[in-house]
Amino acid sequence: MTIAELQHEVDQWIKNHGVRYYSELTNTAILAEECGEVARLMARIYGDQSFRTEGEADKAAQSLAAEMADVLFVLTCLANQCGVDLQHAIAVNMEHKKIRDAERHRHNPKLK
Repeated sequence: MTIAELQHEVDQWIKNHGVRYYSELTNTAILAEECGEVARLMARIYGDQSFRTEGEADKAAQSLAAEMADVLFVLTCLANQCGVDLQHAIAVNMEHKKIRDAERHRHNPKLK
């Protein structure tokens, strides 16, 4: 699926099942909440925090994928609402990074 196809599919889902988009401000708050859920899992899977239960640990990788998908879904909603072509925006962003950061990270001693 391309990013453009994702934006179209999310838009169709909203129109067919979600009735309408939440407001941009509400979706921004939801995006922050979903990012927090990803952060919570990252802190437990890769960081120093422990899971509350063994069952929670067993489901962590599956939960992380689901939470990342939630972030992408809400971000796509916001892009649709704001008229942002994410596929174009990412292409422009990558070109910018290729120029700006062409050698930057190779000379960073923290990454060696």
